[in-house]
Amino acid sequence: MKRIFIAPDPGRLRLRNATRAVIGIGVAVAVSELYGLSLVASITGGLAALLALFTVADASVRAQRITTALLPVAGFPVLAFATALHDVPAARDAAFVAVVFCGVYARRWGARGNALGIFAFMSLFVTQFLHAVPAQLPELYAAIGLSLLAAGAVRFLLWPIERRIPPAAAPTGLPGTGLARPTTRQAFQAAAACSLALAVGQVLSEERWYWAVGTVWWIFVNTASRGETLVRGFRRVLGTVTGVVVGFLVAIPLQGAPVPSAALIAVCVFGIFYTAAVSYSWMMLAVTVLASLLYGLLGVLDLSLLVLRLAETGVGAVCAALTVALVLPVTTHATNDAWIQRALQCVHAATAEAAARLAGDVEADPAPHAAELELLFGRAKVALAPLVHPLSPFRARMARARQVIELLEACVGEVRGLVSVAADPAASRDAALADACWRVTAAVEALTAGERRLAAVAHETPRPMDGGEPLMYLYNLEKKLTELASPLGRPLRSQSADS
Repeated sequence: MKRIFIAPDPGRLRLRNATRAVIGIGVAVAVSELYGLSLVASITGGLAALLALFTVADASVRAQRITTALLPVAGFPVLAFATALHDVPAARDAAFVAVVFCGVYARRWGARGNALGIFAFMSLFVTQFLHAVPAQLPELYAAIGLSLLAAGAVRFLLWPIERRIPPAAAPTGLPGTGLARPTTRQAFQAAAACSLALAVGQVLSEERWYWAVGTVWWIFVNTASRGETLVRGFRRVLGTVTGVVVGFLVAIPLQGAPVPSAALIAVCVFGIFYTAAVSYSWMMLAVTVLASLLYGLLGVLDLSLLVLRLAETGVGAVCAALTVALVLPVTTHATNDAWIQRALQCVHAATAEAAARLAGDVEADPAPHAAELELLFGRAKVALAPLVHPLSPFRARMARARQVIELLEACVGEVRGLVSVAADPAASRDAALADACWRVTAAVEALTAGERRLAAVAHETPRPMDGGEPLMYLYNLEKKLTELASPLGRPLRSQSADS
């Protein structure tokens, strides 16, 4: 719990996004209710608004608007197809696998492909969750359309939150062709895992098997390696276990009472958005409690249903783990090395811009690079998470991975301070600061130049800089970069096994 509230939140972006999400989804559901739509339609509309606010993450506001407008294009045909397949299990199961494959494959087209793929899958998922039938399609379409308009109005008109830089590229944006391309490889992995989850999940329950498939789907979102997928599966199960306990204590006693259920649903929505970037386990706790409250509103909630959700989640996590271990596996090392290198290159870009600014170039601006570095550092931590997990048996790699995370985090802090210095008009005429910036860029170039240069950098000692706090930022940054040469000079993997 402490981690959630002490985690950095520059500009209170997580807080503002979470608050805006509650308002946007609340307005969307209210509009559906005012139009006299059914509870099933209102829930569908609320989910559409949540997905629009949660998954649309294009670099520009204009691109976000286009992606939001395209969501029905991806969702409506799938929704219509899915409602007609309730009584045709074989075709329904084949449709699930096909949509999973296409949805994951679509991530090769970046943030828009990712958002449209998720919306298509969830359109299929919601028909199972709510047992929607073809006769309900008109009001389901109306609810989704109204909800997307309402959520879009809140997001783009009432409370726009500007992003100064594009989000860090999805892990599937790493290079490759054919089966070496992460999106293609993950599409086959996810389809195989969902096929297995379908089979095993239906043994447990012919009605709620879709929770196992949904677990597989969301485990594969924003993961790129075998280790990341295993850790994400573990955290999903942990969050679901905790959520089931909370659901038993909170949702079951409410028995679907509308007012308190609506209030707690708002709390859960806030929790999903506020914790998503910090803790997947806490986010899953909020998702599980939210699902419990929705089942309560639908009048089908009991303890056996919560236990079944936990069992299906476990099935999905195991199926995902088996698949990433056996079907076209991607090692953790290949992924974490790529993200570390991108973070270092961002340090270089930020420092070079700062150097130019301090040399008198008023057009140079290191701030966007510094903000991008924050995102890349977060992504590098995700890539390294399997190596620092408490259950990891590789202690030497764990120690080196922790050292890399600590040093990268220190670099982020020093770059943040450097940006504030470069923005100071008085500092922009300081030749000593500009010279120190060029020394830091040289250190980054050495770190990304290969193992031979790394070995040399590991024995270098930065020169102390006299000149007060501004120069200390650069001295500390150069020092941390030099220290990174030691753990980066030895692969974060063993000779005998690799995550």
